[in-house]
Amino acid sequence: MGASSSTKSNLTALIQRNLSKIVVAPSFAASLFFVYGFILWTAYMAFSDSRMMPSYGWTGLRQYERLWSMERWHVAIENLLIFGGLFITICLLLGCLLAVLLDQRIRAEGALRTIFLYPMALSFIVTGTVWKWILNPGLGLENMMHELGWASFKFDWLINSDMAIYTVVIAGVWQASGFVMAMFLAALRGVDQDIIRAAYMDGASLPRIYFGIIIPSIRPVFLSAIVVLAHLAVKSFDLVIALTGGGPGYASDLPATFMYTMAFQRNQLGIGAASAMMMLATVMAIIVPYLYSELRGGRKNG
Repeated sequence: MGASSSTKSNLTALIQRNLSKIVVAPSFAASLFFVYGFILWTAYMAFSDSRMMPSYGWTGLRQYERLWSMERWHVAIENLLIFGGLFITICLLLGCLLAVLLDQRIRAEGALRTIFLYPMALSFIVTGTVWKWILNPGLGLENMMHELGWASFKFDWLINSDMAIYTVVIAGVWQASGFVMAMFLAALRGVDQDIIRAAYMDGASLPRIYFGIIIPSIRPVFLSAIVVLAHLAVKSFDLVIALTGGGPGYASDLPATFMYTMAFQRNQLGIGAASAMMMLATVMAIIVPYLYSELRGGRKNG
């Protein structure tokens, strides 16, 4: 009887010590299978002869050769460079500018902060749909200007194959710039006020204080914002689908929409898997150096 009671108490103590691991274990196992397991499966599909259905015949780099020989993939890569470059640059500039303005303790700061942050609470599907209405030549901005008497006004980017990708930039910036503003504003409010007061006493102007002291001191936030925005740009799918559908034709395709089209509409599962692995490699090329720099900085601080 005593031995049984001792065994139960030991078992209870063991469970209590490892309770957090026991609770997390099912979620960890599910993530391991459904995330990393399917990443490995997709990686294998990229080396297989899969078409409409998965096939496990090994073809080496054949799917990657076919991928990089396709004009549509090159269009998607070019669009990613345009979209990603403009999206990240404009969001950083606009977010930093809004943060600096709000940092002046202006009136109605809380209301303005909420207004600027509100777009980030919407899904990209909603954002794409709304901007599709706004930029539609027959329904939105162009039509409104015509009704106001400006008959020569023309804004047909949504149906212009050369300009369609820039409508995606507009919608993306509108949604994400408030989030970047919040990151910068939090960083600005964390700057040591004694340094700023000392600069004021030395006669430094407000622009010089910001460009010479405050902004250089929040450089890590710039890096974090770039990583987040780059990740959003690489995996952008729903915004493009809702706004342009990848069109006209495939003029506004991005790698994510290309992958979906190849894998689920064109019965080219192998090419879709190869493009997915190229997207993963791009994301890893962004995230791994960032994590390395963060871990290295943490060791130095430690």
